[in-house]
Amino acid sequence: MDKITFLNPEFFWLFLLIPVVIAWLLWTKNEQIATLKISSIAGFKGAESYLTKLKPLLNVFRVLALCSLIVAMARPRTVDVSSRTKTTKGIDIVMAIDVSGSMLAKDLKPNRMEALKRVAADFVEERPNDRIGLVVYASEAYTKTPVTSDKAVILNAISTIKYDTVLQDGTGIGMGLATAVNRLKDSKAKSKVIILLTDGVNNAGFIEPETASDIAKQYGIKVYTVGIGTNGMAMFPYKIAPNGTFLFQMMKVEIDEQLMKSIARKTDGKYFRATSNSKLAEIYASINKLETTEIEELKFYDYDEKFRPFIWFAGFLLLLEVGLRNTVFKSFI
Repeated sequence: MDKITFLNPEFFWLFLLIPVVIAWLLWTKNEQIATLKISSIAGFKGAESYLTKLKPLLNVFRVLALCSLIVAMARPRTVDVSSRTKTTKGIDIVMAIDVSGSMLAKDLKPNRMEALKRVAADFVEERPNDRIGLVVYASEAYTKTPVTSDKAVILNAISTIKYDTVLQDGTGIGMGLATAVNRLKDSKAKSKVIILLTDGVNNAGFIEPETASDIAKQYGIKVYTVGIGTNGMAMFPYKIAPNGTFLFQMMKVEIDEQLMKSIARKTDGKYFRATSNSKLAEIYASINKLETTEIEELKFYDYDEKFRPFIWFAGFLLLLEVGLRNTVFKSFI
């Protein structure tokens, strides 16, 4: 049921006058009746009808009519509100994810790659109004999913990320960044963002990271860089066993943080270091807050005025009062 509201609730103060009106009617009721002086009323006994007893109802009708008019002046109405939202400042985002063998290291649980996939999926679900693309890289890079608003496609692509045996192993940070820039350079979005994640140092590819970051800056693309991996030692895959499984051993974690900071600084982005699952989740949450999308909400109000029945009711009572006063209850003059 729609809630009734009042456009002019200040008219309810007029109800304070109703007791005054009632008092005035009671004070003047004798003056409203014509009188006739006679020596005896014996001859009129039994002539009083029930209509005489109902005559005070005329004043009741008048008071009720005034109350109804006050409510009408307060303008009761119901409102049906509908809304529609539209993106006024969209953001195009490309996530460039390192899929080299080192991403199978177990310092994050169950490993770096799986931890990243979970957090990245949550990030996508929290960006319903933005277009997102996905680039994966090792020594080379390719676009796994172009920039799209279809979140189901992105989430499915993230779920299928794995150590890619097609790509030659290595870490081509410049290759991953350049491929991501290529996906965004023609974008018409108000804001263009790359989230570049790696767990190593640049040791492959024919495009230098500095060159790729210069191109990103030229196209007005902001780069958030994320170094993933704990400080110190971690269990790294170093060899594939005859049965096809990876063998692990403790190795030193190496991330070129100076390079990652330089890329972020040059493109007006920010560098983060994810040393645990919780820290990685916090980083994506921080980026989510830093890159906000402007949403315009359009509200439509459909008002249904309810004052007319009160006016009709007041008019009916006043006509009834006047009619009865001048017919059935007409007094002697």
